[in-house]
Amino acid sequence: MGTMGLALPWEARIPSAARERGTRVEPSEHLAGGPNPAAMDPTTEDAALAAGCLSGDLRAYERLYAMHGARMKSLARNLLGNPMDAEDAVQETFLKVQRSIAGFRGQSSFVTWTYRILINTCYDARRSRLRKKEIANDDSSESPRPEPRASVAHPSLRMALERALASLTRHQRDVFLLYEVEGFRHAEIAGMLEITETASKNTLFQAKKNLRQLLEPPRSSSAEAR
Repeated sequence: MGTMGLALPWEARIPSAARERGTRVEPSEHLAGGPNPAAMDPTTEDAALAAGCLSGDLRAYERLYAMHGARMKSLARNLLGNPMDAEDAVQETFLKVQRSIAGFRGQSSFVTWTYRILINTCYDARRSRLRKKEIANDDSSESPRPEPRASVAHPSLRMALERALASLTRHQRDVFLLYEVEGFRHAEIAGMLEITETASKNTLFQAKKNLRQLLEPPRSSSAEAR
């Protein structure tokens, strides 16, 4: 284990064969005390993480979690509306990354691929939750409540924003959350949702347009008369 001492849930499921191939799998250069990771460009860092995880090096998973765990939890919380479900989704995502890492082909960045798994895991959780509510005939379902980077000053404004977001299509809401709340670029969103950058931009435009229509106060008859 690395120096972080994390109790990672996927550790016990790393195949022992990855640890016993004659000699111990050596970590990537920066994980073994090489160049300062902060000085590495994102492409190099991404490749190092992919290589480390592919080799079964737990320190690579630790570094992936250290770099992106908090942001992944924030995204999952916004998609699922529940911090406990978000925690479960992130843990499940890391297990899925470990199980399917051999299938990573580098068609997108490793980090983007990881976030795509997280988003699909959240989609699965939402569908499962919806099925359970349908079976229970429970009409008190809650819409995910996004947590903006800065707190909204007036509670009523935040409630209005949450209601407006809930009225968007799932695709519009997810693109809006990824771009406006989580701060991802359109190129990253395109890779996560497996759409084009143009589609991401168009979806965001439509989402903002719909939100403006929902949030703008209705014009009074006197204002319209003028």
